[in-house]
Amino acid sequence: MATIAIYSLKGGVGKTTLAVNLAWAAATLSARRTLLWDLDPQAASTWLLTDAKPRNDAQSVFNRDVDPARLVRHTGFARLDLLGADASLRGLDLLFHQLDKKKRLAKLLEAIGKDYDRVILDCPPGLTETSEQVIRAADLIVVPVIPSPLAQRAFGEMAAHLGKKARILPIHSMVDRRRRLHADALAAEPDWPVVPMASMVETMAARRAPVGAFAPRSAAASAFAGLWQAIERRLAG
Repeated sequence: MATIAIYSLKGGVGKTTLAVNLAWAAATLSARRTLLWDLDPQAASTWLLTDAKPRNDAQSVFNRDVDPARLVRHTGFARLDLLGADASLRGLDLLFHQLDKKKRLAKLLEAIGKDYDRVILDCPPGLTETSEQVIRAADLIVVPVIPSPLAQRAFGEMAAHLGKKARILPIHSMVDRRRRLHADALAAEPDWPVVPMASMVETMAARRAPVGAFAPRSAAASAFAGLWQAIERRLAG
């Protein structure tokens, strides 16, 4: 089992879009038994993939009140399961601080990961107790970066914080090649994968499904598929 965290210091960079589409790609294109674990109290990934009402018990798996496997939901896609988020995760940072167990998330992943080949973590933004747990647990950290000076500055700070030991895969997210600022950013980092800004990505909210499920021939679907292939290569390296 490998754990891939989708993480950024900043919100609004396409993190949830990446998490949902990469989880779908892992399950569908690579036929991996995949779990998407939504750790963001906004629960956007959870909303996109399930119609179930929030149960306000997502935090309970961390203080051993509930076995994580009991909260796993099946999505409508083969080999893709979801461990959903809800508002209870707003107190997760405080809980981690109170527990004083630096590898609590890693221990949970070790237990639940026996049933999966890939676990995708949709992480809340910011440098928090939760992010520290994620950094310790993840085999690869995928970082979406909007092609702008502020976003690139935030990525530089995050990379310095994580250090050289962390396996990081930065990607250019929400790219509009017509913009000079975006074109310059892509030219400065030509090896970073690129996910375009596309109407099909915006349609996800209406369809409540990954792009590849309803527009498999679109440029966005191709970008997510290519990114997943890059992730698999990094994991194999």
